Amino acid sequence: MTPTVEHAPQRPALDAVAEAVLARRRIAARDALLLLEHERLTTLGALADVVRRRKHPDGVVTYIVDRNVNYTNVCNAFCTFCAFYRAPKHAEGYVLPVEEIERKIRETYELGGNQILLQGGHNPDLRIEWYEDLFRRLKESFPDLWLHALSPPEIVHIYRSSRIPLAETIARLHAAGLDSVPGGGAEILVDRVRRALARNKCTADEWLAVMEEAHRQGLRSTATMMFGHVETRADRIEHLVRLRDLQDRTAGFTAFIGWTYQAQHTELGGAEVTSAEYLRTLAVARVFLDNVDNIQASWVTQGPKMGAASLAFGVNDMGSTMIEENVVSAAGTVHAMDEPAIVAAIRDAGLVAARRSMLYERVGGPVPA
Repeated sequence: MTPTVEHAPQRPALDAVAEAVLARRRIAARDALLLLEHERLTTLGALADVVRRRKHPDGVVTYIVDRNVNYTNVCNAFCTFCAFYRAPKHAEGYVLPVEEIERKIRETYELGGNQILLQGGHNPDLRIEWYEDLFRRLKESFPDLWLHALSPPEIVHIYRSSRIPLAETIARLHAAGLDSVPGGGAEILVDRVRRALARNKCTADEWLAVMEEAHRQGLRSTATMMFGHVETRADRIEHLVRLRDLQDRTAGFTAFIGWTYQAQHTELGGAEVTSAEYLRTLAVARVFLDNVDNIQASWVTQGPKMGAASLAFGVNDMGSTMIEENVVSAAGTVHAMDEPAIVAAIRDAGLVAARRSMLYERVGGPVPA
């Protein structure tokens, strides 16, 4: 049984790690695991807040107005944690008509956003030409649309099904209109864990290879972690190590987003981790990922109150207004925060709210209610 933190024999080692963080020294993986397993939650929050203030001394917390568009729910990855997908040939499977995607984009523009997060399943009927045609049409209809699209597992699926190399796949998608790559599908970047979660999904090395090639070709991306299922705390730290190592090489990640597994309606089932465990992990990520500027809240899984609380645990970005969300809600978790709610949460924390782009460029203050 793990000793209580107040009487833990690790106290001198914990204090040494805290001193390293305060002195702006990079901490090792073993230090991060020590913090995650044994440090007081309040101390973790304080350390993460120091790092946030250091990186963002102006006290600004950002957010973006955009929409999640899931172009297909047909998927042959068979993730046991996903309640959204439908197997190929399932009666409830769909591919959105381009006219429906355009309608969703028009609604997003009407609400002040010009970005969509476009993701879907590994649909065996869709080849790269389908994506190229879609992207070109969307850019013709909406010239200033920002396409934040296709997570690494989707890109792996596309190049495998289209039988072309990874570099060519990304180059063609970029030429057709891809602007940046979302970090979805990372789950935990440990193959033992990935095999336990999905039968037909890219490996950790493949996920990282997609991101490295995208960064090499000038595309920025986010990095994510879904935790609280079958992984250990040490697995979470290994995941963060692999992200930090890649960021050292490419500097291509704009932000890190961590969220907790949602168990309802899934094949995997099981219990969900506590909000305290979410905050612990978030704070350690902020301290460990010293080369990633932005940490995003996951109010869509944790709820608005915990999203606001995370501002004291290293978060400097409240993410998206999430005009539409389908994947997490399919697992029974439904939370909503519109722009006024996000702005109120930021201001209640004594911080300043600002809209941003995917590249974290400021695009003005909140729109008056």
